[in-house]
Amino acid sequence: MSASRFSAARRRTLAATGTVAVLALALTACGSSDGSKSDGSSMPGMDHGSAGASAPATPGGEFNDADVKFAQQMIPHHQQAVEMAKLADGRAADPEIKKLATAIEKAQDPEINTMKGWLTSWGKPLPSSSSSMGDMPGMDHGSDGSGMPGMMSDKDMDDLAAAEGKDFDKKFAQLMIGHHQGAVTMAEDEQKNGDNAEAKKLAGAVVTAQTAEIEQMNKIIDRL
Repeated sequence: MSASRFSAARRRTLAATGTVAVLALALTACGSSDGSKSDGSSMPGMDHGSAGASAPATPGGEFNDADVKFAQQMIPHHQQAVEMAKLADGRAADPEIKKLATAIEKAQDPEINTMKGWLTSWGKPLPSSSSSMGDMPGMDHGSDGSGMPGMMSDKDMDDLAAAEGKDFDKKFAQLMIGHHQGAVTMAEDEQKNGDNAEAKKLAGAVVTAQTAEIEQMNKIIDRL
């Protein structure tokens, strides 16, 4: 074999050997990567056990007892407002009352779901479904302050359900004003004492929206 042919053959042999070495290194690296994912020892937060710890513990940051109380009480408070709004269908006569009832339902339903999500994330219990009808201690107009301000009693709800036309419109506005005033009080307490940024933001939205609706309903009562 000539020197030139021997040199070419040697180059091909060295190239093949180099390729095998590169492949071996790549396979070794892949095996090491897979092993680190399986036991989670080299990359914090990569295994199932630590994934939750790397995510935010609560929506929007820290929370305190005032935030929990706000959500637990505002959920049934909103639920009752939605129940009142639904009574307008087939009973209300005033177009503005009908429109307001629809707006209340559309605004407060999503807020209920948002607050339920907070409580679940915080590991706190959701309020019982029965609490939306004001049957918990201190939840009606005679509340001594230990419950939720503005909640309707069973009698209030029954009277509203029995009314029709202009009578319904007046009762709805009068009762909803009191209900909204209670919600504003609760929201202002959250703004003052809460710690969670998202809860305080929602409280601010409640104050703004429901204060405006109180003014609107007072004007409706004046013209009815």
